[in-house]
Amino acid sequence: MAAVTAESAESKKPGTTIATVETDDVAADVHRPDGTPRATIVLAHGAGGNRDAIILRALADELSSRGYVVARIDLPYRRRRPKGPPSPSTSPADRDGIRAACAMFREESDGPLFVGGHSYGGRQASMAVAEDGTDLADGLLLTSYPLHPPGKPDRLRTEHLPSITVPTLVVHGSTDPFGTAEEMAEAIGLIDAPTRIVELEKVGHDLNPKKKPTAQLTADAVDEFLMKAFRA
Repeated sequence: MAAVTAESAESKKPGTTIATVETDDVAADVHRPDGTPRATIVLAHGAGGNRDAIILRALADELSSRGYVVARIDLPYRRRRPKGPPSPSTSPADRDGIRAACAMFREESDGPLFVGGHSYGGRQASMAVAEDGTDLADGLLLTSYPLHPPGKPDRLRTEHLPSITVPTLVVHGSTDPFGTAEEMAEAIGLIDAPTRIVELEKVGHDLNPKKKPTAQLTADAVDEFLMKAFRA
């Protein structure tokens, strides 16, 4: 099916537009800044959500107001059913969905393409980058990376991290039960590329932008770390 694009009625920051894109492989809301974009960012949602997750919308609004094209995507498992978590058997298809979105939106700007997402979406993006490297993306943006299930620190999700070779930004809430700051630092140290962890005090796994300026702080780190690391 050819791409179906429509202007969205969502609220947005001044100086940006939002369009909905639907194809057989990709479902996304794309935030575009006025003028020449600096870079493109593809973001996937967490296990219990979809592309309308509050944190993804807040990030897309903030980043697009700073000159980034941001595509909020629905992962394939969510397109198949509107509710419920993903299953391990569908994670390869979810990574393929991330690949399809990166391929679709790569030409949105002459700058780098960053990929990532919140929790499960970020994990799948990181696994795809570990498999594909810079053929897929120039950097990773991981919010609330689910390092291990709550209360089960022995079940680390780190096997693929040493295979990541692109700059990686991790935004982590200090009260996130999916990993402590110390655990996160040790895990991210496995990545063979420049990394930065931004720890947000008194913030949980959802990075609730209604309680703290989490989107603004994340966008600051994208400006200060990912863009500079890409140019280095």
